[in-house]
Amino acid sequence: QVHIVESGGGLVQPGGSLRLSCEASTSSFSIRDMAWYRQAPGKQRELVAEIIGGEYTHYLDSVKGRFTISRGDAKNTVHLQMNQLKPEDTAVYYCTGALGATRWWGQGTQVTVSS
Repeated sequence: QVHIVESGGGLVQPGGSLRLSCEASTSSFSIRDMAWYRQAPGKQRELVAEIIGGEYTHYLDSVKGRFTISRGDAKNTVHLQMNQLKPEDTAVYYCTGALGATRWWGQGTQVTVSS
């Protein structure tokens, strides 16, 4: 069983920045596909950013140019740098990792953008 833990959420003013971090509990194998999803109240969960391997990245259109996903130095860690945050970025952010047909999810971390 792989456990995924997110950290770094919080309250920030519009235009501010936050950095989310995610760590998967296993070091015995590499999780090639890691991603961040988010879910706002009353809305469906959506893919925010994904990194496959070391270089391929994919972003939700509304966060392009503001958010950056990257691998951490430790194995199976990933970060999401969020700049120029907007109130519509408010959501619970979930980290996920996938290996083949298996996907693991974290418990989520709340990000609130408000003045």
